[in-house]
Amino acid sequence: GFETAKLLGAEAVVTIDGDGQHNPKDIKKLMAAIQTGTDVALGTRVMNLKNAPPIRIIANFIGNFFTFLFYGIWVQDSQGGMRAYSKKAYTSINIKNDRYEYDSEIIREISRHSLSYKEIPIDVRYTEYSTNKVHKQTIKNGFKMVYRMFISS
Repeated sequence: GFETAKLLGAEAVVTIDGDGQHNPKDIKKLMAAIQTGTDVALGTRVMNLKNAPPIRIIANFIGNFFTFLFYGIWVQDSQGGMRAYSKKAYTSINIKNDRYEYDSEIIREISRHSLSYKEIPIDVRYTEYSTNKVHKQTIKNGFKMVYRMFISS
């Protein structure tokens, strides 16, 4: 997507997970931050303790911790998939991984390129699909993620 945006000369790029968790209406909030000069707007899922599966809250904290440990930036939602990028940001960012470590690598690139960022609260909708998807985060995948973050840092 970033490469296509470069070819088209897009002024900004928005990424959004395809599992139905994110509300496309929140794109306006992210783009408002980009339009006021922020390089990267990080959609931060508001973890409603009543609605969020407990394993998601724990996994998110662990992801935040390791992202901070490897890349030196503490964010509230290192694994969030709804983000907006200015042209400066998306042309600077170079990602080598996919899966869950992709989201943390974005944080690495923010640090590496001294990009400005802002965390924007967004809604999250936990549907039956998003909580039961085949490639959801597991303990095994979590260890793989940390290992891949370690070797790419």
